[in-house]
Amino acid sequence: MSQNAIEIKNLKKTYNQGKQGEVKALHSISLEVKTGSIFGLLGPNGAGKSTLINIMAGLTTKTSGQVSIWGFDMDANPRQSRGSIGVVPQELNFDPFFPPIETLEQQAGLYGVPKSERRSMEILEAIGLGDKAHAYSRSLSGGMKRRLLVAKALVHNPPVLILDEPTAGVDVQLRRQMWDYVRELNARGTTIVLTTHYLEEAQELCDQIAIIDHGKLITNEPTQQLLARVDGKRMIVTPKTEIAVAPDLGADIRAELDGFGNLVIDYAPKKTEVMEIIAKLQNQNIGIKDISTEEAGLEEIFLQLTGND
Repeated sequence: MSQNAIEIKNLKKTYNQGKQGEVKALHSISLEVKTGSIFGLLGPNGAGKSTLINIMAGLTTKTSGQVSIWGFDMDANPRQSRGSIGVVPQELNFDPFFPPIETLEQQAGLYGVPKSERRSMEILEAIGLGDKAHAYSRSLSGGMKRRLLVAKALVHNPPVLILDEPTAGVDVQLRRQMWDYVRELNARGTTIVLTTHYLEEAQELCDQIAIIDHGKLITNEPTQQLLARVDGKRMIVTPKTEIAVAPDLGADIRAELDGFGNLVIDYAPKKTEVMEIIAKLQNQNIGIKDISTEEAGLEEIFLQLTGND
């Protein structure tokens, strides 16, 4: 196996919409996903993420380009390529009247896994659904149903797993549980491709992040390298006495009051030092009770790169 679990070269997808003409969903996308990594695929709604995922999963036909999954070219070895990938969709796509054990057995059969090699109960135990193996799937909680989707994608033991918005619409506690399980899968050797609208999720989990917008690859780089691209920090100051209006601290510094009476100050460390800001506050007779700083996050970078600010 090469160092890349997924290799995509000059991938294009064009939809013919009759009288409305052609719509280009993907414009010459080229990227690589390293074996054993957690790879984030981000982009606004309609950016082309679903089209890209569906092509990798064999559900959508590409217009041109090359896609290899686990070393198998999709054109030359379509069966092996599809067998090397598991997809966890956003939508719940199992029969609510089937118990989880039967759902997995049916899915394994569709992938041609011999009965002697099926691990349905083992998978259910691994994702915490062993005690629900024979319950109706409709009786499962929302979090359990999400985990059942993951189990379905694992029945053929794929080395690559795509999680398409796995925590969409779930509560914070369940989201954390899913994060822990993603890390556990990755620690076992599974390469993960994650799409999410929760940018803090990508920032915390992913080794590498690609951002696409309007079908074009905007960036693809290690997470920490991407975060370092923006020279921005935020300082949160709690004044000793309440102030009614945010002070003017200069052209390169933005200051505003939040809903709790704190002064939120955005600045560029390359242009302005912390002590300079503190001196300006003191010159305007603003005493400081407490102070903290925050680094620029992935959200700021995403907004800048996609122009969605």
